Amino acid sequence: MRPLRWLLAAGLGALFSIGLAMSGMTRPSKVLGFLDVSGNWDPSLAFVMIGAIGVYMPLQWLIRRRRRPLLAESFTIPEARAIDGKLLGGAALFGLGWGAVGYCPGPALASLTVGGAGPLQFVGGMLLGVGAHEIWRARAERAARASSPEGASGALAEQSV
Repeated sequence: MRPLRWLLAAGLGALFSIGLAMSGMTRPSKVLGFLDVSGNWDPSLAFVMIGAIGVYMPLQWLIRRRRRPLLAESFTIPEARAIDGKLLGGAALFGLGWGAVGYCPGPALASLTVGGAGPLQFVGGMLLGVGAHEIWRARAERAARASSPEGASGALAEQSV
């Protein structure tokens, strides 16, 4: 079953990349033109979003009626519903990056196939940011475990063995 999942993921990723390229969304100028509402505004990104929502909504409704996904044991649905500082900060950082250079992760990855320094720099920076976040998160989790009563006694038990 695993090879089928990998093939399906690769095929759907390729389809997504082709769609981004066909709609022009791999060109940062398209995104920046959409964000330039006081200048030479380009509404084409809005039409791409509307088209994506038009495909997504009925499929999501059909998928949610199933007991389980086709290629997994269960659906993975995020449980977090709070709008907190981490969500707002992450959204602001994403938006600033998107508005500054015109790339978001999907189009940047698709743009790697055509070459150029821009997508490579963006994806490199994105990977560095993800790595830095993972290091920070792991340290924060270790610190939280060490400061909790169970974590401190567990650490002492490990040292005495």
